[in-house]
Amino acid sequence: MINVIGLGYIGLPTALMFAKSGIEVIGTDLNVKLVESLSRGDLTFEEMGLNELFNEAKDKGIIFTTEYQRTDTYIIAVPTPYIKSSKKLDSQYVIAAVNSVLDVCVEGSILIIESTISPGSIDRYVRPEIEKRGMCIGKDIHIAHAPERIIPGNMIYELEHNSRTVGIDNHKIGEIVKKLYSSFCKSEIVITDIRSAEMSKVIENTYRDVNIAFANELVKICRVDNMNVYEIIRIANMHPRVNILQPGPGVGGHCISVDPWFLVGDYPELTHLIHTARDINDSMPSYVLRRTRDIMRENNITDTSKVGIYGLTYKENVDDIRDSPTIQLLNIMDAHLAFGAKVFDPYINEKIVDNQFMNFETFLNEIEILIIITAHDHIKDNLEMVRGKIILDTKNICDFDRVYKL
Repeated sequence: MINVIGLGYIGLPTALMFAKSGIEVIGTDLNVKLVESLSRGDLTFEEMGLNELFNEAKDKGIIFTTEYQRTDTYIIAVPTPYIKSSKKLDSQYVIAAVNSVLDVCVEGSILIIESTISPGSIDRYVRPEIEKRGMCIGKDIHIAHAPERIIPGNMIYELEHNSRTVGIDNHKIGEIVKKLYSSFCKSEIVITDIRSAEMSKVIENTYRDVNIAFANELVKICRVDNMNVYEIIRIANMHPRVNILQPGPGVGGHCISVDPWFLVGDYPELTHLIHTARDINDSMPSYVLRRTRDIMRENNITDTSKVGIYGLTYKENVDDIRDSPTIQLLNIMDAHLAFGAKVFDPYINEKIVDNQFMNFETFLNEIEILIIITAHDHIKDNLEMVRGKIILDTKNICDFDRVYKL
């Protein structure tokens, strides 16, 4: 039996995948309402294919509880934020989960940490907790790190088709963990040491963050001399060794906007490029606000209540709002006493910010300027409805008149 700890965006799909594959799974989360919802058969977030997977897992007998289980295999998928002041990993959730596992596990159990952690975290935080109890690592309990590698909006496919990394202390345990994930993963599963597994996951997201920052800096350069950054990137990407990502209004989610800080926090003297990239991407909501101010002045609009923001989620076609550029933008507007902007997102069905609309047409009737932050398919399918508005298109999806770009 596998006890999956943490039933959020990573833990729940992973638990369901194991259950679908015929493995006995009990999912544990300390959030009572979340467990009650899953036990009733109600999902806690939307994701393509997740409902079908959930039904298959339920048919296989998956159970949800707030209690840790006495078994021999654990997967920890709890949040791993960073500490704002130091930029280091906030390890409290991992440490708490590890200790709860140690309270109930049988001798020889395998403890797999899927949560993304900074390089060296298992040495700094996990091993000491085990040693405090007088337990022998490699006998009483085995440690593995198998970092998740999926993205909201495409989780189910990526769980099956993305390669995996398993970091371990000894190869025998690595083969056991590899066989476990092979129950649903159809791609290559690489066995390595734990620190290499920790580092590889963090630098994957850091690489993307740096690339996005480069595109966002190009936006600012091109804006100064009125150049079309999108055309320039398109042409540059025709070179076989160039792959510039697209600029945008900011970076959200719990991966790209978080993981690079782990490296900055642990290696402050060695991460100048990474730190600068983070600063550039974190500056984009403020840049969007400045562009909005200039557009309002150009069009003689002084009332911010005439501004509408489309998109609350951090990426398209998901309901995940973690660290979204829109929420960052709203916080900045609030700090500058720019109140009253309207907000709409078709994927958010409950009110989470002020002046949030649930009806798209009503939302449009209340605004003159539309800021497109998230390129949901919904807005792409309804571009004709926004044609008469003054638009700041941060996602480059509009090609008609009166459209401003980043």
